[in-house]
Parts: sequence; structure tokens; C-alpha cells
Amino acid sequence: MGTSTGRHAFTVDVEDYYQVLNFQRRLPRASWSEQQPRVDRNTRVILDLLDRHNIRATFFVLGCVAEEHPDLVREIARRGHEVGSHGQSHTPLTALSRRQFLDEARQSRMVLQDLTGQPIQGFRAPSFSIFEATLWGLDGLLEAGYVYDSSVFPIRPPDYGIPSANPRIHFIETPQGGRILEFPMTTVTWMGRSVPISGGGYFRLFPYSVTKWGWRRIESRGYPGVFYLHPWEVDPEQPNLRPYTSKLGAFRHYTGLRQTLPRLERLLTAHRFGTMASVLEQEGFDLSTASASEPVGQPQPK
Repeated sequence: MGTSTGRHAFTVDVEDYYQVLNFQRRLPRASWSEQQPRVDRNTRVILDLLDRHNIRATFFVLGCVAEEHPDLVREIARRGHEVGSHGQSHTPLTALSRRQFLDEARQSRMVLQDLTGQPIQGFRAPSFSIFEATLWGLDGLLEAGYVYDSSVFPIRPPDYGIPSANPRIHFIETPQGGRILEFPMTTVTWMGRSVPISGGGYFRLFPYSVTKWGWRRIESRGYPGVFYLHPWEVDPEQPNLRPYTSKLGAFRHYTGLRQTLPRLERLLTAHRFGTMASVLEQEGFDLSTASASEPVGQPQPK
């Protein structure tokens, strides 16, 4: 891995356009093999962008994408980025049993470690689906050997989120009494409410002035944030799947795609970013002392 350390974490959830939950309700998984794959091309666009800015990031890769595009995963690692898991099949925890989730967490970690030669320490749940009803997933992550999670959104649902969650990096006590390090998704407070400012659809749908304001607020509070996006968000030419979602779903998926890359150029010029692991270490957490099969202990100041 590279040695670049930034104040904030830059992350990419590596999935293809047809795998998002927005389409899963109407697009059968059996038809995924019939879709035009775009994830390799789009991820390499992001890799080249990060190279131009000399930034190393964390790529949370789906296990099924890694199996279909092994050279892409090797290229991510070769360019000095951290690789984490985004699960195996992009199935939210709400649609998995505890055993199914553990199997997916183990399988994706094994696939990614074999391809990269890196220890796979981090996890991000599909659709941020670790919330109050699915905190049991954190025990599964510990059992599968992960060191940290980045799935909790400290916002009020409807789709995801834990409104009472600590917005700073912290240890979560799991339902079975373990502890895992959590790097939560970034929010800012506006009119007494937590507002998501981490990226993704929020980055495309809101004016860039909102992002600029939000990240200034993040930096003024004195602790790091995390930015995320998906490879399909830099691809305005992706196939049209509007028939497989609602009008609102289509608006959320397709709006602002042509603006993503220019906005990323501005964001990466204005702020310092690095991998999740480098930012956690910058904040005093020594990940190298954590066992791959046991809960993380107390953070060790650097």
C-alpha cells in the first residue's frame, strides 16, 4: 500500500449500475449476467483521477465483482489503494439470515485477500444496512475477521441510519459483547438535524455549494470525515434501466451524473484525503495490533 495520509477518508463502493438496491426490487438477479458490465471501465476512470491528485483511497469491493473482474481488483491494489469488502452479493442485511451474512462476509474477504495479497480489514454493508435492527451483523464481522466497519449513518431513517449513533470514530459494543471499530458516514448539523454530506447521491443531487459548505463545517469540528461514491456515478452513458425503478428512483440514480467528475476535481483539489486505514492510524488507532479473528482492543496512540 502507498504511504499517502490525508485528513479525510476517500472511499469507493465498487458495484455495477444494475446491482444497486434501487433496481433490485424489479430487476431479477438472474438477469444480471445479461446486463452490459461497466464497473471495470468506470472504476479505472476513478483510479486515474486519484492518480492525478496523488490520492490513495479505500475501495470496498463486492465479492461477486471481484470474481467477475479479478484483474480490476489486482489493479486497485497495485496502484497502492486499500481494498475492503462491500459484501458478496450486494444483498442488504435485512434480506439475509445471520448465517447467510457470515458466509457472505467470509467469502468476500477470502476472495479479496487472495486477489490482492492484502489483509482485508474493513467492511461497508450494502445500502448501509447496519442499523439498530441489524447490529447483529457486527458480531458476524468480528467472527469473519474484520477489524473495522464503515456502515453506520448517524441520520434518521427511512432507508437506513441510526439517529443516535456517535458521529465520530468509535468502538461499538456488539450484541454479543464484542467490540469493533466504527468509522461512521459523515454528517453535519443543520437546523438541529443531522444532514448527510458524505457523497454519493447527496454529492450529485445537491448544488456543489452545499458540499463546499458541508466540508468546511467538517474541517472546523476537528475530526475527519469520510467521502464515498460508486463507479457508476461517473458514467452518464450507462444503459437506461428506468423501467426497473420508480420515477423517484430514476431521479435519484440518474440526476447529476455528468457533474460528478468535475465536482470531484474540485473536491480533491480543496481537501486532503487518504485511505480509511491511514486516517484511522492518523487518529491514533493501531490496526496492526488487532487480531484478524478477535475483537479489536483499545486504540493504541501513535
